[in-house]
Amino acid sequence: MRISRSWLAEWLPELELDAQALGDRLTMAGLELDALETAAPPCTGVVVGRVLSVEQHPDADRLHVCRVDDGSDGPQQVVCGAPNVFAGMLAPYARLGAVLPGGLKIKKAKLRGMESYGMLCSEAELGLAESSDGLMQLPEEAPIGQDIREYLGLDDAVLELDLTPNRADCLSMLGVARESALLTGSKLVSREIDAVQPQCDEIFPVVVDAVDACPRYAGRVVRGVRAGARAPLWMRERLRRAGVRSISAPVDVTNYVMLELGQPMHAFDLAKLSQGIRVRVAEDGERLVLIDGQEVTVSGGTLLITDASGPLAIAGIMGGAASAVSDATTDLFLESAYFDPQTISGRARTLGLHTDSSHRYERGVDPSLQLTALERATELLTQIAGGQPGPITEVCANARMPRREAVLLRRERIAHLLGLAFEDAQVSTILSGLGCAIEAVEIGWRVVPPAHRFDLSIEADLIEELARVRGYEAIPERRVAVRSAIERRSEAQLAMSRLRETLRVLEYQEAITYSFISADSARLFAPQAAPIELANPLSAELAVMRPSLWPGLIAALNHNRKRQSPRGRLFETGLSFLHAADELLQQRMLAGAAYGSAYPEQWGLQGRALDFFDIKGDVEAVLKRAGVQADFVAREHPALHPGQSARVIVDDKPVGWIGMLHPELEGRLGLGCAVGLFELELAAITRGRVPVFEPVSRFPALRRDLALIVADDVQAGEVMRAMRALEIPEMQDVYLFDVYAGKGVGEGYKSLAYGLIFQGFSSSLTDREVEAILSRIMDELDRRFGARPRG
Repeated sequence: MRISRSWLAEWLPELELDAQALGDRLTMAGLELDALETAAPPCTGVVVGRVLSVEQHPDADRLHVCRVDDGSDGPQQVVCGAPNVFAGMLAPYARLGAVLPGGLKIKKAKLRGMESYGMLCSEAELGLAESSDGLMQLPEEAPIGQDIREYLGLDDAVLELDLTPNRADCLSMLGVARESALLTGSKLVSREIDAVQPQCDEIFPVVVDAVDACPRYAGRVVRGVRAGARAPLWMRERLRRAGVRSISAPVDVTNYVMLELGQPMHAFDLAKLSQGIRVRVAEDGERLVLIDGQEVTVSGGTLLITDASGPLAIAGIMGGAASAVSDATTDLFLESAYFDPQTISGRARTLGLHTDSSHRYERGVDPSLQLTALERATELLTQIAGGQPGPITEVCANARMPRREAVLLRRERIAHLLGLAFEDAQVSTILSGLGCAIEAVEIGWRVVPPAHRFDLSIEADLIEELARVRGYEAIPERRVAVRSAIERRSEAQLAMSRLRETLRVLEYQEAITYSFISADSARLFAPQAAPIELANPLSAELAVMRPSLWPGLIAALNHNRKRQSPRGRLFETGLSFLHAADELLQQRMLAGAAYGSAYPEQWGLQGRALDFFDIKGDVEAVLKRAGVQADFVAREHPALHPGQSARVIVDDKPVGWIGMLHPELEGRLGLGCAVGLFELELAAITRGRVPVFEPVSRFPALRRDLALIVADDVQAGEVMRAMRALEIPEMQDVYLFDVYAGKGVGEGYKSLAYGLIFQGFSSSLTDREVEAILSRIMDELDRRFGARPRG
């Protein structure tokens, strides 16, 4: 919200703080000063001038030779190329030696043989507009020779406030004036807006079908408005300083009232309306061309303003082009309505829109303001462009209008929460300044918040206001006595920092991605899970809660890859969200994604692309650091490459997945390279085993190699787990060191070679004892897998 200091002074004439001090005070009260600037960039030597005469340049068709009175000794000759210059016109005149915004210094010049002593200026040349079609025309009452900065007040300070969503009451000059008066003790000037007497009897019918979404709708006809009328300079300047572009008198008036009072309004061209206004809920697929030329298709549930011909506007967001006012408009229908914030919230973002109107309606507009705003707009419009207003047509469902309930505020609760004593008179003064209705009771006060403060609904809200207005710096600093205690943590619990350190050693970098993703991404990576949709998403790309951390990591990897990063490793810890028995299950996960070569480019090793076993090795390193023994069992996942994916099993419980991204997804996501993925439940892998001392045998270890012929579909890991399951004390270790299929091995079979380490604790193992153990192992493997020794 951009606030003009001079405009604010009309509401607070006794305010003595300068713009910076006021901004600091507002910031400390929660209305953050985001920027402070003057109303226009610096310039010097520009005054109000009157064009006395205009003659055609003898040697240039597009130039004129003008005589300009600037209030000095005599008229000045100026060569001007503006198409709108005419005799008698008042315009900004830059004298010789003047300096315009951007550093342009005005010097005596000769244009096509004619001398020019200065320059007549446009709004763009003074930094008041991005572009201009001609000179800036000043009002007739402008004093000739007065400095233009003084006349237009261009040294006025403009404060840009960054408001939190709960402070919609400050999205207007009235709201900021109320707040400033309360914070500074200045007197707020009461500005009564009188009802405009109707000058004709014409009304335009209004029917409201959706009374829950629109409990109050008011409008009035204004006939005979001057076509093409332009708002006065003072109004256009106030709009500009607020960041709003001047368009035409009717549109400028509605925008001005919105900025002044906080009530969005809309003006329809009455000649383009048919039979009457109807406020209703849209049906799926209805289309509307908006005033910005964009054609949109609205979904069911969107609130529309319609007539007999169809949709005219999206309620609370933007009007349609078909009924918009133009320079030829002479008859208007002014609209002022209260729309339920929940009905408007999120609709603009769904359509890819964000307007001043939707910004206010989503946060809440004062439900008592509609008729006042309509009277104020009528008053301004008839003063500027004439016209005959009709009576106000109002449709109001009082039972559906917001009601403010009384809130009990207790004295002792104030002191308990703030640690700060307030006198009764001070509490009453602050709450009255907020606009609350107060009734003293034995234990405190019964408070009814004002209609414009939607954020005051419970006792804690009122206590917060007391602290905010008095000043947070007044709250005393007290050292709270806290009993120190060392957190008890199981020795088996692994700190996450240890896992992060391991992954950084493996060249992974930590990433943080959004917990919200698009519904399409959720279906790609977890098609079996029903997505958890947000009630009010920021956009379609952030519409559901992520069932997996992979979509965010892959998007981040792809972002880097498209910026010429040939190799990448990312990991993230965060929550995934799933449905579980009608409840929201939040699981803390550790996930990683990698692409590119298996290791950095170097001369000592031949480069190769990352594969499944590289990802498996990284996960094994993490699990080893955690002290967790895991098994990897081949399983298929819809997002992973068939035959290159596995379930991670810990204590017979599945705790995660590893694998390569499915080739189809690679293409759909535009990756252009293989991507390895892993995702693990943190709770399962951070509960390791407490190290236990095991005596070291004094006797030598023996190694025996065991080569087996098994069927192709037998997994090497299953064979290894079967050997370990025998729990043979003398078998210290077993590992796979060779896999072979081809010549010498029958079709449909493969050879697996394992290294087995044996060691006795009471004596050295003999060959006979080792052979007995091997025989036992072979019997078990034959029984389970049909394995036989490779000859």
